Amino acid sequence: MDKPTLDIQLKTLPDSPGVYQYFDAEGTIIYVGKAKNLKKRVSSYFTKVHENGKTRVLVKKIVTVKHIVVATETDALLLENNLIKKHKPRYNVLLKDDKSYPWICIKKERFSRVFPTRRVIKDGSEYFGPYTSMKTVSTLLDLIKGLYQLRTCNYDLAKEKVDSGKYKVCLEYHLGNCKGGCEGYETEINYQENIIAIREILKGNFKDSLGQFKRQMKDYAENMEFELAQKIKEKIIVLENYQAKSTIINPKISNVDVFSIVSDAGYGYVNFLQISYGSIIRSHTLEIKKKLEETDKELLELAITEIRQRFNSNSKEIYVPFKVNLGEGIKVTLPQLGDKKRILDLSVRNAKYYRLERFKQVKITDPDRHVKRIMAQMKTDLRLSEEPRHIECFDNSNIQGTHPVAACVVFKNGKPSKKEYRHFNIKTVVGPDDFASMEEVVYRRYKRLVEEEQPLPQLIIIDGGKGQLSSALKSLDALNLRGEIAIIGIAKRLEELFYPDDSIPLYLDKKSETLKIIQQLRNEAHRFGIEHHRNRRSKTALNTEMETIPGIGEKTIVDLLKAFKSAKRVANAKLDELEVVVGVSRAEKIYNYYHKE
Repeated sequence: MDKPTLDIQLKTLPDSPGVYQYFDAEGTIIYVGKAKNLKKRVSSYFTKVHENGKTRVLVKKIVTVKHIVVATETDALLLENNLIKKHKPRYNVLLKDDKSYPWICIKKERFSRVFPTRRVIKDGSEYFGPYTSMKTVSTLLDLIKGLYQLRTCNYDLAKEKVDSGKYKVCLEYHLGNCKGGCEGYETEINYQENIIAIREILKGNFKDSLGQFKRQMKDYAENMEFELAQKIKEKIIVLENYQAKSTIINPKISNVDVFSIVSDAGYGYVNFLQISYGSIIRSHTLEIKKKLEETDKELLELAITEIRQRFNSNSKEIYVPFKVNLGEGIKVTLPQLGDKKRILDLSVRNAKYYRLERFKQVKITDPDRHVKRIMAQMKTDLRLSEEPRHIECFDNSNIQGTHPVAACVVFKNGKPSKKEYRHFNIKTVVGPDDFASMEEVVYRRYKRLVEEEQPLPQLIIIDGGKGQLSSALKSLDALNLRGEIAIIGIAKRLEELFYPDDSIPLYLDKKSETLKIIQQLRNEAHRFGIEHHRNRRSKTALNTEMETIPGIGEKTIVDLLKAFKSAKRVANAKLDELEVVVGVSRAEKIYNYYHKE
């Protein structure tokens, strides 16, 4: 039987929840997704007009659709996650499956050992973790060893072997770190009571251990055994100090997973906190590269499933910033205030810090990726049709209408390109008319670029509000460039961004990188313009008085300033010093002018 066409495959899909797989002409799996309703979800790929280019390419490559029907959304989440990790489809977000996280093992044996490991063996032993760093494991084990005397040897302490006197106590016994279970100096019941307490500490519950130690301390004190009572008191202090460091919220909040996400145009960063008895017992942040402009909701659902699998979490409740679909059996809470909101905010802060650290690392190790991310973010934030790889910013400078000038600064790939900066002396405008000056400068700049066949910018930024933006638009209209270059105005007071033919300004997040680059452009244009304006004023002030000396022209003034460096030094120069520079005749005219009685 011939393989059914793609159209027939789509029409015969069920309306059930499940997982779908897309295959290309070579039979390679290129995408895996989950759906509440397979028919609706898969059909939408072929009926919608996709803005994202990668999605359009994906749809063109699909030759075969296969699906797996499951009972619940939870099953769909888990199956999708496993298929992605198994097949690594080209158009799916790939999640790294790191199997080298450390665990703490309580070995299933007489006189159970407690030790760190990176291998999980299914032999009935208990494993706590995985932990995201060995430092956390070491801190916990140091705490446990300070509180309880545990064996560290690898002996098989079977009852018959201990009773036969096969083993002898080691140095750890003489140091007081072990009670000598190998020679029967400690009973298994007493030892395993300590293991029960250790198990609770690893779960984040310090209450039982603290209660037990306080009772012991009281008993020793009542029996006048003050040295032993002091040792127990020191253990209580250690445990309380550790609990104070680890308890950050209400101890009633227990067995809860907290997830949050921050994202940009290319990546999502999902933070995970696991809470037990008010303490954070695990923290991890996952970086996810977007493939098809996935939404935060899609990324978070995928990451929650992956992280809970990876860290073997069975928490029945999760805190998230917005509603997610995780199927039955998990209570989804959206905290609004109080301790729950504070812990969610802490998770968001962790995600943001991680993202910032990655930005700094990538800026050093992979500058191209850094530039791509910035450009993609600017394109999204500023609603542009293409990335603003080449940006030009204009600013006018004049003081009380004197020496009107303008500056144009150029940024390439988000960084100043100083060799391409340009100054403009205003030629056609009389007096302090910022609007007319802007119109002249923008016209001159792009008329020249067009005539010289130079590349045009993707974005023009005008330092000013609606008036300056309208003036610049007139020039672009005159040059028939209005549709070819995006243009916006930035007002100084509230950092509003104005767009052509839109009366409502855009306000960017004050901390966004896009706004920071725009502010850097505006400040650079202002600095460059002021510098040129100052130079013009200084030159005018220096030259004005010398120009009034009869018989002294511009060339002579230039020679004098080169030789004496300032007009003041020319005025104070001796006659013979002037003669060396400009000759006898002109030297006398200058000297006599400055030394009139």
